[in-house]
Parts: sequence; structure tokens; C-alpha cells
Amino acid sequence: MNFSSSSLPISPRIEPHVWRIAIVVILGAIMSVLDTTIVNVALDDLSIDLHSSLDSIQWVVTGYLLALAAVIPVTGWAARRFGSRRLYLVALVAFTLGSALCGLAWSTGSLVAFRVIQGVGGGMLMPIGQMILVKAAGPRNLPRVMAAIGVPIILAPVFGPTIGGLLLEHAGWQWIFLVNVPIGAIALVTALRLLPRDQPEEAGSLDLIGLVLVATGLVGVTYGLAESGSAGSLTDASVLVPALAGVALIVAFVLRALRIPAPLLDMRLYKDKAFAAASLTTFCLGAALFGAMILMPLYFQTVRGEDAVTTGLLLMPQGIGAAIAMRLSAVATERWGGGLTALMGGMVTVVATVPFVLISGGTSYWLIGAAMVFRGFGIGMSMMPSMTAAFAVLRPDQINHATPQLNVLQRVGGSVGTAILSVVLSNHLSAAATAAGSHPSVDAAAGAFGDTYVWVLGVTAFALLPTALLALVERAARVVGHEPAVGPAAELELEAAA
Repeated sequence: MNFSSSSLPISPRIEPHVWRIAIVVILGAIMSVLDTTIVNVALDDLSIDLHSSLDSIQWVVTGYLLALAAVIPVTGWAARRFGSRRLYLVALVAFTLGSALCGLAWSTGSLVAFRVIQGVGGGMLMPIGQMILVKAAGPRNLPRVMAAIGVPIILAPVFGPTIGGLLLEHAGWQWIFLVNVPIGAIALVTALRLLPRDQPEEAGSLDLIGLVLVATGLVGVTYGLAESGSAGSLTDASVLVPALAGVALIVAFVLRALRIPAPLLDMRLYKDKAFAAASLTTFCLGAALFGAMILMPLYFQTVRGEDAVTTGLLLMPQGIGAAIAMRLSAVATERWGGGLTALMGGMVTVVATVPFVLISGGTSYWLIGAAMVFRGFGIGMSMMPSMTAAFAVLRPDQINHATPQLNVLQRVGGSVGTAILSVVLSNHLSAAATAAGSHPSVDAAAGAFGDTYVWVLGVTAFALLPTALLALVERAARVVGHEPAVGPAAELELEAAA
């Protein structure tokens, strides 16, 4: 869809009720996304306090990710069957209750079990919140509201370690989970007051076979990629077997979904070139952007010897750059379209990655901070415009199918990028240690991070390909005067659906 003024007038203002809905969705997104990163800094303390090995305590992270992967595919059907508002409230309760139970956990097993409950709620919060908001906003306001809900997606991985470090240092690991309880309570009260009431729709019977195939497949892929960190290789059997089995199950799901009339997720959406290109862009950017977010915290802590709190503060420039880009990305998407905006953001990210390839053990923090501002700006200009472009070509009845798919693509892309870069970094650090005969020097360790950033540069450059394709598809639609599935008539349908 083209958001230029020539084909779609820009709405002068967003209705207050849309911003109220956005506040609710942002609160839920903050909890869900923040919890994927805030726990990472506490694994060592959890291992000590719960008398468990690090390999076992890793399941605190892995269990949460597996629950997310399993529940996201069913959210579209469940939203139609029970109503988006009701399901969102259930997700908030599940996440908040799971957080409280995690804070009261007495063993590794109980903590992992409670994290699964938390993950079930967290997995539903983002896609259902997006469904509600996209329907309420309408196509003319879509770029601005998508930029707003992109804030927690971009900033949570930046500030999560800082918040986690502060809570760990001053309050104890339990508060990494308990901090969600007051936020969840506020979000629940706000949702009860501000979310529009909707009625359940005719959802048909649940495609149980499809759910088993896709949920098990996503769990297999997620588990395999999560194992790559401890295995130290992407070709290890513990990585390949579950990951390839998961891919096979997902392929079986796709083939079946194309043959049956009412699949769990509508794979026919990808016949639309703009949606297909935007979806591929979402996956590639997830791999390029979120995968790279693990590197700088490790650099500051292992090479420069900084603690978790200081590391979080040093990561703030990237958040500042992303925050600046958010508002600009909405304006740019309205004017030029999501594809071209994401392409420009991706190019900025590629250029801003080059200084990290050259990083050393004594690189000035000011230089690193400046590069992080520009890299954060590129991230902010690319991530949400690509998702906006995907939503922009949808009819209202397709949103419930598309939202879970886009969330899955983004999360799996991030998992793929994280797995690849973790293994690459581990191999480079091992090579540096072998060359030194013991522990590598500071410059040798920094060189391992620089060599890993060569991969980041390559992955980010590769992500430009589907982004360029998306820009070309949007341009072609503009040239031939093609009206996408969302136009003024569809906007009335969207408003009615909201």
C-alpha cells in the first residue's frame, strides 16, 4: 500500500480512543518483550540460589520462549471465537499470575513451570493487542500507531539488562518477576476501562491437526536454536534434530493449510506480493537486528569488565537513536510507504554497523555511543514500517490470520539470528583463546567481537534484499494506480469492526 498523499490523504489527527487503546497495547507489549531480556542477567544468581547448573537454569529462558512459540499460532482463531478484548484480558491475567508465581518459586522446576504460564500469557499479548489496535486505527493512522507500539519492541532489549541488573543488585532476583505484578495490575484495570467491547465471531471448529503441526514445529525450531548456545555449533545433533524436525512439521502445516478450506492460519495471504515481501522483510530484520543485540552487552562485560548496570547505561544510546526514529518512521511511511522507509533504515543500519567491525579493546565509549545512536536510528526506521506495509494490504477479516504470522516470523527470525551469532562469537573467542595459549588478550577478545560483526554486517545487508523488493512492489502498485485491499471503504469496515 502507498501512504503518499497522492493516493491516501493523511488523517489530520488520531482519535483519542485509538490512543487510549494504544496505551493498553503498549503496556502489554512492554511486559511481554521486556521479559525476554530482563531475565538473562539473573541466570548466574538463579543458578546459585536454586542450587542448579547453568545448563538446567537456561530452561528458565527456553521454557518461556517455547511457550511463546506454541501459543502464538492459535491466537487468531481464539480471538475470533472468544473475542479479542476478552482474550487480551485473559492473557494479561495469565502473564501477571505467572510473574507472581515466578517470584515465589522455590526450585528450578517450579520456576520453569511458572515461566511457561507466563509465556502463554506473554505470547498472546502482542498479537492480540496488534489485532485490536490495527482494527481501531484504520489504514490512514496505521503508520503512527504502529510506530507507537514499536517502541517497546525496539527499546526493551536495550533497557532490559539495565533494569534487570538494578533489580538484581538492590532487590534480589525475585523482583525481576514481581516487578511485572503492579504493571500487569495497571494494564488490566486500564484494559477493562479502555478496550472496546467486541463480540465473538463465527470461528468454525479449531483446526486441531494444524495447531499440533505448527505449534510442535515452532517449538522444535525454537528449542533447536536455543540449544545452539550450549552446543557451540549449529551442526550438533542436539540442534539439527529438533530444528529440522520442526521445519518439516511447519512445511507439512503449510501444505495442508493450502488444501483445506478453513486452516488455523491462512497461508494464501502470501499470494499478495506486498504482504509476502513485507513478511520476508520482517523475518530478515528480526534476524539481523535482534540477533545482534546480544553482542554489545557481552562486549562491555567480558572485554571491558563493566557490570550489568553500567552495561545497560552504555547501551542507552541505541535506544535514544531508535526513539528518535520512531516518530520520523511514521511520517516517512505515510509519505513514501513502508518499503522505502524500511529500506532507508536498513541502509543506515548497514553503514552504522561498520564501526563495530573495527572495534578494539580500547575503542572510545564516545565513538561506540555515536555509532549506537545511528544504528538504533536505522533499527527504528526499518522494523515497524515493514510490519505496517504488511498490515496495509489486508482486509479486516484477514488481520486475525496475519498478526500471529508476523509475530512468529519476527520472533523466529530473532532466534535464528541470535543462534547464528552466538555460535560465531563462541568460535571466534575459542580461536582467540587457543592462539593465546590461555585467556585471550583484551584486543584479541575484542577482535573476536569485530569478526562476529562482519556476520552482522552480512546479515543486515542480506535483509536489504526483501526490503528492496517490498519497496519495488509498492512502487509498482503506485505506478499502475492499483488500490490495495485497504482503502476508504475498507477503512469504514475497520472502524465498524473496532
